[in-house]
Amino acid sequence: MPIYAVTYTYADDSAAARDTHRPAHRAYLATLSEQGINLVSGPFGADEPAGALLLFRAGSKDEVLALTEKDPFRVEGLVARTDVAEWLPVLGPLADSFGTS
Repeated sequence: MPIYAVTYTYADDSAAARDTHRPAHRAYLATLSEQGINLVSGPFGADEPAGALLLFRAGSKDEVLALTEKDPFRVEGLVARTDVAEWLPVLGPLADSFGTS
C-alpha cells in the first residue's frame, strides 16, 4: 500500500488553540497509528514555519485527505493548508522498515 507525506501548515495565531486541542489531535492520530495508517507524525522544529509532517499508509490520496479532515486540528480550523504527496522511500536506514524498497 502506498505511503503519503502529509504536510500541515498551521493557521496564523493558532498556537493557543492548538495547545487546547492537542490532546484530541494526538488521540486521533494514535488511533490511526494503531490501525497502521499513521506511520509517524510530528511538528516542525521551533525555528521552522508552524506546521507538521505526517506519513500515512493508505490506498489513495483521496483516502488520506478524508482521514485528515477528521483530525481535530482540521475540524477546528487550525490547519490553513494540507498538502499530500505519494512518497517512495528507497534509501537509508529506515527505508526497509517501510517495506517498499
